[in-house]
Amino acid sequence: MQTTAERMALIRQAAEKFKAKQKVQAKFKRDESTQKVHELDKHFERDERHWNDAPRYANDYYGEVYRQTTRFDNDWD
Repeated sequence: MQTTAERMALIRQAAEKFKAKQKVQAKFKRDESTQKVHELDKHFERDERHWNDAPRYANDYYGEVYRQTTRFDNDWD
């Protein structure tokens, strides 16, 4: 049979182990979220393949199909 002091010692030991585990998990979460932010920053950096002008992109890549599709866009005025 355990005494109260022995039980309290076991509880303290378990609490320390739990705190250590929580600390590791919190660090992992911080590192993971920081890594995601850096990946997003890299993704949104200026890239020569990135198009800012949608009509130019459509014209360059779809040409005649784009022009045929959009030729009546202003007929609603």
